[in-house]
Amino acid sequence: MITPSTTQPLRPGVLTVNIEDMSMVRDIKKAISMLRGVTKVSQPKISKKPRLYDPETGDYLNEETMKAIEETRKGIGVTTYETFEDFEKAMRSL
Repeated sequence: MITPSTTQPLRPGVLTVNIEDMSMVRDIKKAISMLRGVTKVSQPKISKKPRLYDPETGDYLNEETMKAIEETRKGIGVTTYETFEDFEKAMRSL
């Protein structure tokens, strides 16, 4: 007798297919979707912006960090100080 605690739910499998000729993607997706048992065929979205790589950590920067970098490049949220003393005063107030 099998008890509910020892049974595992069925999980769908995932198959990744790499295609060299991008003009064939539509036809291959259509052919795969015709196979019995296939429930979903999808293509991941390709980001137009490259993600920056941090060699120190070996990770790619997340969206929040990328947004902060872009805002800084545009001057959003950047604070300037007239003197070093003004900077020190601001840092001490944190």
